Amino acid sequence: MIAAVREFANRFLGRGDATITVPSFDGALKPNQKLESAETVLTCEAPEDLATDGRHLFVADGRRLLALDGGATSEIRSFERPISALCALPGGGLAVALAGREVRVYANPGAEQPSVTFADAAFNAVNALALAGDNTLIATDGSATCGVDDWARDLMELNRTGRVFRLDPATKAVTPLAKGLGHAFGACAHGNGMLVSESWRHRVVLVAPGASPKTVLAHLPVYPSRLTKASDGGYWLTAFTARTQLIEFVLREPAYRRRMMAEIDPAYWVAPRLRSGFSFKEPMQGAHIKTMGVIKPWAPPRSYGLVIRLNADGQPLYSLHSRVDGINHGIVAAVEMNGDLVLIAKGPGRILRLPLAGLAEEFGQ
Repeated sequence: MIAAVREFANRFLGRGDATITVPSFDGALKPNQKLESAETVLTCEAPEDLATDGRHLFVADGRRLLALDGGATSEIRSFERPISALCALPGGGLAVALAGREVRVYANPGAEQPSVTFADAAFNAVNALALAGDNTLIATDGSATCGVDDWARDLMELNRTGRVFRLDPATKAVTPLAKGLGHAFGACAHGNGMLVSESWRHRVVLVAPGASPKTVLAHLPVYPSRLTKASDGGYWLTAFTARTQLIEFVLREPAYRRRMMAEIDPAYWVAPRLRSGFSFKEPMQGAHIKTMGVIKPWAPPRSYGLVIRLNADGQPLYSLHSRVDGINHGIVAAVEMNGDLVLIAKGPGRILRLPLAGLAEEFGQ
């Protein structure tokens, strides 16, 4: 009863979850164009996730599993469905999620048959895999109703059906750890639990066995996604795009959203995207975006590129951006390897490499 009254008051007064304001990029999130200076290592048709065992870099590109070794790229294998997540395992193994519905564990990337297959009926949109402290796997499932690629619909429908699962290759057990999340998208071991990105609530939460999710980092101006560990402690948090007041307003207009989803091509919804500026049918392209044909770097973003360096407590230290007038948007994965930060910019279909040396000093850390 109290919660219902609070929700009514928030909607009437435009506060809490009903506000359409968006936090500014400031402090550790102050904008720059560092991602635009990154080297493009490889251009792919449909890059989705990265994994590394410290020696090799594995790339999920649609149905293909690629290996990058120095400057050479090779195709290890092709699957019958698109790869939605990767995770390197101790001893040279590799875990692969397919189409968000199935997780296979291979003794090595080139093995013909998986040693373990998880095809739980509860899986619907497995979008990230991570290794837990006890060598089990953590899988985030973005939505119980929308597919792994239908995340924009999941946002527009205000769904909160994301889940977190523990997968045990030894016993083949699947254990639910959390549910009711606003699009769980990325996890990383942290203490006796794990940090989980909750995209639609713009936050990172700590999920621990037997406890409710605890907020670690909140009120982000972006939609957070995958997490990986940094070599000197802390984490890298990717964000696949940024929030805007227009989208926040649309999310609070149910009649408009219903008509938009029923009558307009999803590519042109007033919704976040991984790339933008390629069609005259796109929303948000007037004088507030361009002046004399030039895109303003500070314009409201329909697509954006961002990765945030977090400390060991999950708080931001600094961030690397590709602003509205940049190209390297839709950052969905980031891993460290051989002194470099390797990233996926899914918008332009690029694998990027940025030297780690000097980044902390450059940003005053």
